[in-house]
Amino acid sequence: MRSMQWWGALLILLVAQTLAAQPYPTRPIRLVIPYPPGGPTDFVGRTVGQKLSQALGQQIVVDNRAGAGTIIGSELVARAAPDGYTLLFGTGGGTFLAPLMLPKVPYDPHRDFAPVSMLVQSPQVLVVHPSVAANSVSELVALAKAKPGALNFASVGTGTSPHLGGELFQSLAGIKLVHVAYKGTAPAVTDLISGQVHILFTSMPTVLAHVQGGRLRLLGTGGTKRSAVIPDTPPIAETLPGFELVTWYGIFAPARTPEAIIRRLNAEIVKALADPESRDRLAAQGLEPTPTTPEELKRYTLQDSSRWARLIKAAGIRGDK
Repeated sequence: MRSMQWWGALLILLVAQTLAAQPYPTRPIRLVIPYPPGGPTDFVGRTVGQKLSQALGQQIVVDNRAGAGTIIGSELVARAAPDGYTLLFGTGGGTFLAPLMLPKVPYDPHRDFAPVSMLVQSPQVLVVHPSVAANSVSELVALAKAKPGALNFASVGTGTSPHLGGELFQSLAGIKLVHVAYKGTAPAVTDLISGQVHILFTSMPTVLAHVQGGRLRLLGTGGTKRSAVIPDTPPIAETLPGFELVTWYGIFAPARTPEAIIRRLNAEIVKALADPESRDRLAAQGLEPTPTTPEELKRYTLQDSSRWARLIKAAGIRGDK
């Protein structure tokens, strides 16, 4: 058995050395996005993919593989050859959260993926129906304390980022809200606008038009600093220190992808995100380019997963996918 393991390790090493010695890339690269076409993930993936294609001289083929809460697409990349020709568009809310709540996930995001670079971050925002008698986070906390269990918050499903945001908010504020889970963002926002639910944590582009139209009231952002898109809105952390709820996207390769390929991809992604056209397109959607080194992304994912794992355990959350 030890002999077989030794030969297997030697074979992987030889393959990695062979790949590293070859020019890269020499054929199209597949970027797996584990979400349906048309959403914000698809928009960011295609925006960055277009610039990468120009820089690398090869087509970036976007492959939308939605299903099972991002598990289908993520597993596809985890099992792909570590040659740099299959990449994953990973997200904190999907790729890294599912394994914390589901009993059987066919990959370990920290073991089976090699970080390349973070792409963008966008703070989630806290919005309420105009009937809620609160014009700030502190007033909302005071209202919830005065009426325990009278306010509810919507999410787009058990274990999703909006759900965890609501749980974190309750924990830090010392309040009790009622969780109402929906099967997607659209029905949750619709019921919030109609007053069926009171509170929602969600991505900024999803509700910005409704806030501007007076249909919803914006109280705070989940970022650690003020957003350039809504500079007058304070971070929730100014009232509840330790609160952080951001949407982030990044690029990952299968584990054991040669270092030279990871570095080449990282360098081109950094350039792509610095391009004025790319930055303007992303900023229009409330997305801030945040490229990192592979090492920085590795540290971030470990810290982020550890933070949410503690909350998930304390709240007894189990995924519903």
